[in-house]
Parts: sequence; C-alpha cells; structure tokens
Amino acid sequence: MILAGDIGATNARLAYFQPQNGHFRLISERVFPSRDYSELGEIVSKFLQDAATPPDMACFGIAGPVRNGRVETSNLPWVIEQSRLAKQIQLPATLLINDLEANAWGIGALSPGDLLPLTRVGPSVGNQAVIAPGTGLGEAGLYWDGKQHHVFACEGGHADFAPRGNLQVELLQYLESRYGHVSYERVLSGPGLVNVYEFLRGKGYRDEPAGFAAQLEHEGAAAAISGAALNGTNRLAEQALDLWISVYGAEAGNLALKEMATGGIFLSGGISPKILPKLTGPLFMRAFLEKGRLRPLLESIPVQVITNDKAGLLGAARCVAAWSGNGRTGAP
Repeated sequence: MILAGDIGATNARLAYFQPQNGHFRLISERVFPSRDYSELGEIVSKFLQDAATPPDMACFGIAGPVRNGRVETSNLPWVIEQSRLAKQIQLPATLLINDLEANAWGIGALSPGDLLPLTRVGPSVGNQAVIAPGTGLGEAGLYWDGKQHHVFACEGGHADFAPRGNLQVELLQYLESRYGHVSYERVLSGPGLVNVYEFLRGKGYRDEPAGFAAQLEHEGAAAAISGAALNGTNRLAEQALDLWISVYGAEAGNLALKEMATGGIFLSGGISPKILPKLTGPLFMRAFLEKGRLRPLLESIPVQVITNDKAGLLGAARCVAAWSGNGRTGAP
C-alpha cells in the first residue's frame, strides 16, 4: 500500500494507492485545506488515523525546492524535513519530492482520456516538460535517454518575467513597483491573475461592473476573475485573462526551447483545466509559437492539457514505487 501526497499552498491531497500489474488503483483519498494546519505531519497523522491499514511506503510532492530531504514551502510557512516526517508517521520509506516532479512522474500513468491536445501534432519522442500555474507556478522536465524518461525538478517559475510588447512592459514596471524582483510566478498563478487584473483596472481600459471589486477582497479573487471572463460578464476580466493566456503561452514556449522538449509540453496545475475555452483559443498557441527562427521547431511539439487532477498523486505513487523497486530504503 502506497501513501501519496500532492501538497500545495491551497490544498493538501492525500491518497492510498495499491500497485496492480504496473497500474495504481486508488483506494481512498482526502483533501485538506493546507492553511488550516501548522505542518504537513499534522495532516498526514490525521489521514492515517482513519486508515484501515498502515502504508508500506509514502511519497509527498511538495510545492517548493526540495534539497537534501528538506523543503521550505514557497507559499506556506512550513519547513518539512523528510527524516522528521518519517519518524512522525513511523515509516522509514518516506520520500519528499517537488510537486512538479510528482506531476512529471504522473504523466506515465495517464491515459489518452486524461489529456486534451491543443495541437494536431502526433506523438513524438524526446525530452518532455510540464508547466503548472496554480497558487504558484511550477515547472519540471523529463529527460529522454533513448529508452525512457528521467524526471527532474526545476524552479523555472521563479525565473525573471520577460515581457513581450509595450503592454507587458508596462505590466513589468507595475509589478516591479510592488514586488521588486518580478518572476513569471508573479503573473502566471492565481495571485498573478489578480495582479494582471488590478494592473489593467488601474490603467482604466475598461469599466469594472458594479460590486465586482468587493469580490476581489476574498480568497477566491482569481476564480472570480476567470469566471467572469469566461461567462462574458466583465470585459476587464476578459482582457486580463487574455493577457495572462498570452504570457502563459510564451513561457510554455520558452520552456519547450530550454528543455528541447520535442516529446511534448504538458499543461497542468489547478488553473489550466478550468480555463479550457481560453486555452483552446488562438492566444495561447500564437504566443507559444512566436519564437522567430525556431518557430518550425515549436510547430513540431505536441502540447496537451492534463485534465486528470490526480496526476500529482499518481506521480508520487509511481516515484516511490520505482525508488523502492530499485532496492533503496534510505534517503533518495
């Protein structure tokens, strides 16, 4: 029995999986609001209290850079140490990996029905990459050695935001005045969409519907903006989401070039499946392809949206199963 975790700044998802003939059968799952707890161990202990049987191994995908079995979460006030967590849950076979690393591991467990293609490009071999806007922005890669993919984590979401065109330059200047350093995460995330909306509202391009500003005072501000954009009730929100989509496409194209991801780009995270009407429109792919002389290369790369919200959990399960299968019981 495998305990898998997909731990983000908004939700901590825990699940039991049972390996069966190379597949992973979901036994049980619970979702905990991350900010309601002081540490991950508290959440895991609560989950295990209700479990009928203890797990044989565990792996947790954490939103943040994992180094030497330790992570300071990017958007939560948590410090998680693999050795301490293993003692808390009394399970030596415990792994901590980056959450996008878990997502990348999960790709191998997905079926065609879990993916929505944005291009007509057929299957292709080579490196792959995952980009996932949510509470933050995560990225990861899969190196192709000619026979199989090897997953690796990265923190590309915190790289410098590179604006395209005058409006995005003004957006950069606006964000610099607020934050100093401006990473892609300051734009390509839930809070980032709110940043884009507030920037455009300050420029006075569109009128804001009466009462909408009050909705932005609550935690669901990004959802309110994207929802209003998709249902056509707020032209300012539509403009904000369009600008956000263009930046998203451009950064996905950047990632494809940096990783030479001829095997495909996968769009994951909490936001992508919720804005499919926009992602399937022209803005994303137009920005993805606009790379000058390298456009033909980008045109050959499959781009797909991961619609299975358990990709991170499946990936954590696959990772620890592979780790244990190699006969390792200590720290990775």
